[in-house]
Amino acid sequence: MKTLVVEDDFTSRLLLQTFLADFGECHVAVNGREAVLAFDASIKKGKPYDLICLDIMLPELSGHEVLKSIREIEERADLALEHGAKVIMTSALSDMKTVVSSFRELCDAYLVKPIDTQELVNHLRSFKLIS
Repeated sequence: MKTLVVEDDFTSRLLLQTFLADFGECHVAVNGREAVLAFDASIKKGKPYDLICLDIMLPELSGHEVLKSIREIEERADLALEHGAKVIMTSALSDMKTVVSSFRELCDAYLVKPIDTQELVNHLRSFKLIS
């Protein structure tokens, strides 16, 4: 499994990166613009990310803007949504408006910080990224 962790907070980024590295290759981006560039490069190289853990409150581009860009890049690359990256929004925001808008923008799951690693593993299994 190839993962991109998009998180501007060092501690949150380190925790996710350390946990997910046990399941495969794990890269990080510290802001929204860097995330879009990393995702686009992975598509162009023919080695796309399987999973993206995407914070909502990011510098330069919000997580919502990044998610929109990711889905547009996949569409331009003729990747059907079911074959695209699984995107888990990660945020301290738990209000219904934010959660619903994330799913409308085609995220695959939403986790509220602090991240419950068992819940994360359950999502990875449901996405068939791990057994």
